Amino acid sequence: MRPTVHDIAAAAGVSLATVDRVLNQRPGVRHVTREKVEKAIREIGYVRDVAAANLAKGRTYPLVFILPASDNSFMHGLNDEVRAAVARSPVERTEIRTLEVPAFDPTALVRVLDELGKERPSGIALVATDAPEVRDAVDRLVQDGIPVVTLVSDLTGSQRHHYAGVDNIAAGRTAARLLGRFLGGATGEIAVLAGSMLVRDHRERLEGFASVMAAEFPLLSILPVIEGRDDPEMAHMLVADALSKKSGIIGVYSLGAGNRGLIRALKEKAVDRSLTVIAHELTTHTRAALLDGTIDAILNQDAGHEVRSAIRVLKAKADGLAVIEAQERIRLDIFLKDNLP
Repeated sequence: MRPTVHDIAAAAGVSLATVDRVLNQRPGVRHVTREKVEKAIREIGYVRDVAAANLAKGRTYPLVFILPASDNSFMHGLNDEVRAAVARSPVERTEIRTLEVPAFDPTALVRVLDELGKERPSGIALVATDAPEVRDAVDRLVQDGIPVVTLVSDLTGSQRHHYAGVDNIAAGRTAARLLGRFLGGATGEIAVLAGSMLVRDHRERLEGFASVMAAEFPLLSILPVIEGRDDPEMAHMLVADALSKKSGIIGVYSLGAGNRGLIRALKEKAVDRSLTVIAHELTTHTRAALLDGTIDAILNQDAGHEVRSAIRVLKAKADGLAVIEAQERIRLDIFLKDNLP
């Protein structure tokens, strides 16, 4: 049988009330008595069921998700998944709210993080803009005892507790291998559409993509990155302009969002040539483009899994519990028109 609080009390020669004060780190226990209780806990191998204790006390976890205010389908889907988590709040004992900040704006993000530091929620999940001031703001929160999880885009070098997202270097490498294989030894130029090089996920995807292209597909040259700010209108304008001016483009890698604009530009400007296109995130628009042949393959991350993972990790960190890494690994899915879910 598992040791109980009664066993601790008997081993330490104290009352149940004293054991409860020590377990919950409340005052009113002499130092020597506290040491006796902690020694008894170690010797009898008592492991506290924090989840059960919190359930008995009716504890709830106030959590905050910070998402970019962006008109792209993936972020709309991520917002939908957070709203689904809000609907589950009574069962999961969470109180979740969402704050939106302008996309790719580190100053605005730092301002929100510093304000949340005063409120002291049980945990914060954010889509990170990779800037030194954001890293410093996250570190201040962690040092103040507030759990932080990065979502979709990481903040490497910070003290954040966990990253809920795919391996973006591997994603970029996968895109390069698919594109190179699909093109079958052809010679030409590859256009790359990103949101912004201010976010680590986009930089890492480009890094992985460029490394495989250089090593294994030297006949394909990568053009300077088009930064569309994950905005469909801007992406449409910039991609249409590139296709009009560069007749040597035979492939496109869209490593961010803004795919609605990309699809419009491809349909308008690429009717006179065959393009091979790899993009990220399965949405209503990219699904239709995959089915009609405008896009050849989609690399997808499960936004619902990312949100659920962030919640599990934040609750575990708030309780001082270990995270099951295998459960929190976010996989990268590859979809062709033949295997759509």
